[in-house]
Amino acid sequence: MSLITIIGRGHSGTRAISHTLYASGVYMGDTLNASGDLLPPQPMYDACRVAAQYIQWKGGLEWDFSQLNNMDIPQEFTDLIQTFLKSVLGNKASDKGWKIPETTLVYPWIVRMFPDAKYIFWIRNPRDCILARHKTDDMRDFGIDYPETDDERLRRAISWKYQYDLVKAFPKPANWLEVRFEDFVLKQEETLARLEDYLEIPLGRIIVRPDAVDRWKHDTGVNYFDFFEPAMIEYGYEIPERT
Repeated sequence: MSLITIIGRGHSGTRAISHTLYASGVYMGDTLNASGDLLPPQPMYDACRVAAQYIQWKGGLEWDFSQLNNMDIPQEFTDLIQTFLKSVLGNKASDKGWKIPETTLVYPWIVRMFPDAKYIFWIRNPRDCILARHKTDDMRDFGIDYPETDDERLRRAISWKYQYDLVKAFPKPANWLEVRFEDFVLKQEETLARLEDYLEIPLGRIIVRPDAVDRWKHDTGVNYFDFFEPAMIEYGYEIPERT
């Protein structure tokens, strides 16, 4: 029996893998929205707020996540996650899982609760990730402090960096696969083969649209920030020339 979850900020294209898993017979919960998110989301949102109490903002774009790795997980958090995942954990399907972007905000404790689960880290060019609004844009809604700004794009970019830093701050679980959304779209068969080897199940094919890649090229607003650079280099994304 496999438990599968997707880690990745909102607008990383995670709906593509959620829909793929659903189309492949993986049980993804009783109620899903159009993005393939498990519903209702409120227990997950509340769990994020519990975890945020133990994250220290150091000023600027730095946070101390270390307490999440060392402390006992509060029972309140465990209860909220079990409530959120009730339909998944109670189902007898051989392969089951869930997707909701806010899982990324509590990734360290999810790994500690489910160390044997299969994790898919879904990556997308941050320049595309910040083009549209998402629930996690204002992290204060989840109890997380960050530099105050009225710049909507900057707020989204800070949220992207925060979630990237959070994932990178902790050891990878035993079962971990990183997948770029762009590869899933432009090299679907090759990428699905990697996923099938990892998940050990055959996967269905969904329709993908090449125009979902590099949408930032048609955007007229600010979509690049210097603090994206280390992650973009790591994952092979184009860095704009300095002027």
